[in-house]
Amino acid sequence: MLRFETAGESHGECLVATLTGLPAGIPISLENVNRELWRRQQGFGRGGRMKIETDRAEIVAGVRHSRTIGAPIAILIRNRDWENWTQTLPVEEISAGEEKRRPVTRPRPGHADLAGSIKYNFHDARYILERASARETTARVAIGAIAKALLREFGIEVLSHVIAVGSVRLERAAEWQELLALSRRDEVLLGCVDPETEVRMKEVVDEAYRTGDTVGGVFEVVARGLPIGLGSHITWDSRLDGRLAQAIVSMQAVKGVEVGFAAEGAASFGSKVQDTIHYDREGRRFTRGANRAGGIEGGMTNGQDLLVRGMLKPISTLRRPLESVDLETREPALAAYERSDVCVVPAAGVIGEAMTALVLAQAFLEKFGGDSLVETRRNYESYLEQVKSY
Repeated sequence: MLRFETAGESHGECLVATLTGLPAGIPISLENVNRELWRRQQGFGRGGRMKIETDRAEIVAGVRHSRTIGAPIAILIRNRDWENWTQTLPVEEISAGEEKRRPVTRPRPGHADLAGSIKYNFHDARYILERASARETTARVAIGAIAKALLREFGIEVLSHVIAVGSVRLERAAEWQELLALSRRDEVLLGCVDPETEVRMKEVVDEAYRTGDTVGGVFEVVARGLPIGLGSHITWDSRLDGRLAQAIVSMQAVKGVEVGFAAEGAASFGSKVQDTIHYDREGRRFTRGANRAGGIEGGMTNGQDLLVRGMLKPISTLRRPLESVDLETREPALAAYERSDVCVVPAAGVIGEAMTALVLAQAFLEKFGGDSLVETRRNYESYLEQVKSY
């Protein structure tokens, strides 16, 4: 089974990610991993932290001579901002440590501050926000790039784009070639494939800047090239759509997820929603009249493009703070402000790609297994022959 974990705090020494269960022999490019980290940092609306950090992955285990060796992969991403926090967040207590702390006693509405402080019995939310911060997703993107490398060996690609910022929404479907072109850009505004819509999205972010506010939106992740049959219908926790939903909602500030055109389907009659089934005799394959299901039926991939969307609320740290209560005095107070972003929807799309790739890689290896890429490929190609002769 493919397993992954991350560790590290927003202003700690580094972020750490481990990935266990990959077959040996998968080609790994640090350039590709770092490109994904760069993409996560882009987008209009990012805060001052992105001017400090230039994220680079250090693979310290599990990859040798540019290929996986079957052992656990360990990745470090160092925080350049750590030099400004060495006396605030030391591992061991230091003299005059109390004077250097930056306590957070005015929890931010919508953040983990208050619930986490109560849960762990802290009267300072600093430790909570350090781990709850979306800085953690840097590590997810790094191991997601490794998962993408596995999927790419089998012709599977995972990309994303932004379909809404605030009330401005892209009112058409994006073409796959547009997503490819978007992923290759060296300058990223808001990650929308349509220039006119992107300009209107920027106006929304500009308004948030002017008013000291934040703004959310919706990103869409698309996976192409998936075989029929990843996931399963037989148990609740093996259904692929459920696993994807959990992965996307696990991202900081994501409050909702949609697989396919779920909202549209909920407002329609069944005859208008289901993807009709057809058969191509020459190609010896089943085809569909549409893809409203988003590539998943009964918890399993059906060969269509996988479509999953994340609904991102506006982030919780506002330059114009909201009402709160001081944890020490219990008196009304304005919420704390930590250097933060105004809009992170394009970055969320890249993180969504990583989470989708990790879940798909898990499901892929559950089905095809193998201790080496050669063995996995043999299993996969045998299955494709079985599907073709069905």
